[in-house]
Amino acid sequence: MNMNEKEGGVLEGGLNVTLTIRLLMHGKEVGSIIGKKGETVKKMREESGARINISDGSSPERIVTITGPSEVIFKAFAMIAEKFEEDILASMINSTVTSRPPVTLRLVFPASQCGSLIGKGGSKIKEIRESTGAQVQVAGDLLPDSTERAVTISGTPHAITQCVKHICTIMLESPPKGATIPYRPKPSAGGSHTVLTQPHAAPTFAIPGQFAIPPQDLTKLHQLAMQHIPFTSLGQSNPTFPGLEASIATSSHELSIPNDLIGCIIGRQGSKINEIRQMSGAQIKIAGATDGSAVRHVTITGSPASISVAQYLISARLSSVIASLRPL
Repeated sequence: MNMNEKEGGVLEGGLNVTLTIRLLMHGKEVGSIIGKKGETVKKMREESGARINISDGSSPERIVTITGPSEVIFKAFAMIAEKFEEDILASMINSTVTSRPPVTLRLVFPASQCGSLIGKGGSKIKEIRESTGAQVQVAGDLLPDSTERAVTISGTPHAITQCVKHICTIMLESPPKGATIPYRPKPSAGGSHTVLTQPHAAPTFAIPGQFAIPPQDLTKLHQLAMQHIPFTSLGQSNPTFPGLEASIATSSHELSIPNDLIGCIIGRQGSKINEIRQMSGAQIKIAGATDGSAVRHVTITGSPASISVAQYLISARLSSVIASLRPL
């Protein structure tokens, strides 16, 4: 047995590519997947060969992460969809409802890959719907504090599994562009930071800390970051983001970054930190290493808007690096 076979299946061309698909579930759905004493999820892991991880239970929504080669992911999805269909049938026993509702799953998908999923003029998503019989909907807005969108798929377990096959192919052919900030559900009571919004104003996407960026600016920023457009105009007299220069008052914000990750923020010969300075228009100072301390202090100075952009870019960079270091 070669290493590829040992890892759980060889894809076409002999490459065993590990993929990760993330699902957003409510507590009741997660309870169904876990089962009594964890027996259901244990069975799913063993029979599919997939790694199935479930985020902690402090929030009403949970993230279920399924990792493995494509074929393994299909098996896991088939088992999850079949379990949800069992739940639907069980709920109909004492119900007056005669038509069976479809199984519905919500995927969390990097926004930078959604274009490939939708296709030119909606051609790809239409093809997936027609060839699988599943309904596929891509949310128009980013999920809070992230650069991801919700993708809802519904239909029979078979249709859902076929739909996931298309999605896996798209993930392999069109990798995410730039850094992805993953969506993390908020705890049900008291989060670590608040979103500052005006009454009845459009929602904003918070950056950990004091300030928030309106969604349209976050989307623009992410699009520009993906295209690697030079950001020399941001924070200057003719900014890329209209309105981001509105607040002139200068303030400062401090971050602590682990020593072993500070290098990825600085970049080779300071290239990354200079890019973040240019993009945000903020001044960023990194304190020298202190004996015995595991962190480096970073001070960001500028307008609230430029501080927000700098924090967003730093957290995007950290998320990208941490994701690449995470063991498969």
